Amino acid sequence: MAVKRILRPIIYGLAALYFLADAAFMTSAKPISDWLAKHVVLRQLCVWIRSLRPYPSLALFLVPVIILEPVKPVAAYLAATGRITSSVVTLIVGELVKLILVERLFRLTRDKLMKISAFAWVYIKFREAKKWLRNTEAWKAIRRISKFARRYLADMKKSVAGAFR
Repeated sequence: MAVKRILRPIIYGLAALYFLADAAFMTSAKPISDWLAKHVVLRQLCVWIRSLRPYPSLALFLVPVIILEPVKPVAAYLAATGRITSSVVTLIVGELVKLILVERLFRLTRDKLMKISAFAWVYIKFREAKKWLRNTEAWKAIRRISKFARRYLADMKKSVAGAFR
């Protein structure tokens, strides 16, 4: 029982970091996914994906998760062995590819996936965890810093562009 009390905050902290990382990457992945949907024409593939029944849709949805989820521990290993640049590149590319694929597949198969009660339950719990995370002070602080950084970079871009005119 004492071990459970000690491990609970650690597990909650790790879960929060995990959701935070995914949420941070999702802010970049969604616009990329939207752009790909508009510009990369894969109509026949989309038609095929939409034609799948619920459980084949779930299997397809899980493929990028299963293949690309190990990117985080691989990136951690690379960082631990001193290969920081490789670690950062691995994490960023792997997470963006995973989230773009998952986001697109989810959009195409959402209605069918929600017919699977276990998936629907997990999705609801995921949404609740995401909502809880977004209401934390840490999330709000990160959002403020992110907005400030974006404004700062936009101003820098304007300054540099103005210098070359």
